[in-house]
Amino acid sequence: MLQVSGLSKAYGARTLFDDVTFSLTAGERLGLIGRNGCGKSTLFRLILDVESPDQGSISLPRGYKVGHLAQHLEFHQENILKEACLGLPEEERDQEYRAEIILAGLGFSEADLLRAPSEFSGGFQIRLNLAKLLLSEPNLLLLDEPTNYLDIVSMRWLTGFLRDWKNEMILISHDRLFMDGVTTHTMLIHRGRIRKIPGGTEKLYNQVLVDEEVYEKTRINEDKKRRDLELFISRFRAQASKAAQVQSKIKMLEKMGKKEELSVEESLDFRFCEAPFPGKQVLEVENLSFAYPGGPTLIEDLNFSLGIQDRIGIIGKNGKGKSTLLKLLSGELSPVAGRIRTNQNASVGYFGQTNISRLSPSLTVEDEVSSANLRLHRTKVRAICGTMMFEGDDALKKISVLSGGEKSRVLLGRILALPTNFLLLDEPTNHLDMDAIESMIESLKEYHGAVVIVTHSELLLRELATRLIVFQGDKPEVLNYGYDYFLEKGGWGDDDEISSNSNSAKPAKPATPAPRSESKEQSKALRQVERLLAASEQKIMTAEEEAKALEKELAEASAASDIQKITRLSFRLKEVQEAIEKEFGELEKFSKRKAEIQKA
Repeated sequence: MLQVSGLSKAYGARTLFDDVTFSLTAGERLGLIGRNGCGKSTLFRLILDVESPDQGSISLPRGYKVGHLAQHLEFHQENILKEACLGLPEEERDQEYRAEIILAGLGFSEADLLRAPSEFSGGFQIRLNLAKLLLSEPNLLLLDEPTNYLDIVSMRWLTGFLRDWKNEMILISHDRLFMDGVTTHTMLIHRGRIRKIPGGTEKLYNQVLVDEEVYEKTRINEDKKRRDLELFISRFRAQASKAAQVQSKIKMLEKMGKKEELSVEESLDFRFCEAPFPGKQVLEVENLSFAYPGGPTLIEDLNFSLGIQDRIGIIGKNGKGKSTLLKLLSGELSPVAGRIRTNQNASVGYFGQTNISRLSPSLTVEDEVSSANLRLHRTKVRAICGTMMFEGDDALKKISVLSGGEKSRVLLGRILALPTNFLLLDEPTNHLDMDAIESMIESLKEYHGAVVIVTHSELLLRELATRLIVFQGDKPEVLNYGYDYFLEKGGWGDDDEISSNSNSAKPAKPATPAPRSESKEQSKALRQVERLLAASEQKIMTAEEEAKALEKELAEASAASDIQKITRLSFRLKEVQEAIEKEFGELEKFSKRKAEIQKA
């Protein structure tokens, strides 16, 4: 399968990878994580041979097909269905039912299938490209942030589809819940190196945290030992009676080497500025209705109140009116009927999907942040710019030269600069990495104000939302409970059945004859391989428990600066982790054998 050996890539003085080696085994679904700018998308371009490495090699088997989600929007057929069928092999393009299943899962209605691709928004055109890619069934599937243009229902369907993906896959996503739901392994790009383990993101991040803590404790102790050796050598170098000891210390010093201090990596650190609010109710919505001129009614007879401590999640399929509701609450749009009464003491911070177009191209990052609150001293403005990862001279960049993600960070910076007690947030995490999303969640938990958020992230909904406004059916419904309870009570109904039923996520197959009854030899072989599978699973569980205990002991040893214990535990932890990875290989082998027996 994919084999990467000694890979190095740099842009000028900035090194992304240095002597990186890893491989992808058959059927492996790999989650690729790391901070924004660490080189995840660059690694994809190297695999696709769009760019060349400075050193090292990337090997693929002959005839091995690599597919990736194309961002260019160029279509050749008269309607959505025919365009999607271009993803199928040429001899199978008459099997339109396969395209219909994928398109339905990605949120296209039956009526949409006969419409021209040009009639759809850029987000739905990206979905069409995703449908073509999934239908092409490549040996290796490369997905870079595939959920950015999907609503929750489509995301849940895609989760089921990818969980059943039989070939290899590498997935980049800022959504930890989505990634952990579909991958078998996780790989982190960190400090120019790569770390890969079987399992999910939290396990890998915790492992790296422990390793770096051990490294720093070891480095500090080694530095102290080095200073002691240097002091001894300096003090007794001139004494003949100490000559042998001095030489011994010099040799020890030469062998020690020197560990470099780990640099502190930049991370978005959200701290929303709060304005006081003398009251309980932020706003009251009464009999609200809205429709764009000539369009269908998106919101009808909506009623709810918003308290100062409320966290309301707005959810539903794309195009149903979620962002429109935020625009109504912010005052950007006026209701067709009903009214919105906002408390005079409410100070609103509004982050909208289209608001980046309102940034002035001629202004600098610093100017834009400063303009949100002219009372702020320049030192505070520069601090906010730094928080948004515009350090030093980067704060003097013009808006016109920034990427879409960077402009989104400027908008967030403007909200941080403005004292608020009421936040309206429309998909605020689309251009943030996992660390930044975690920081935002924690900050919103501590925020002493009301929050209304449109999001497709089930992680955000589970962590934050105490109430929901659900765009489902004929009109939006207000629910006075959180997202998990919403799912327990039936959730997305028929749509949720699509997402949770993995069989419906796969192309339908022609009917096959009833299976033959198993022979005695088959039954015996099946029982034997099932015993091996159970034993392998038990070994993995036992080893993971040992690894967990070792990580705890390592943390305690680090706190006590016990170098000998740290070294011993580190070696043992590495052995256990290697054993786990090896056992996962055995588990995969037994699973394939079981499938072969059942197929025979």
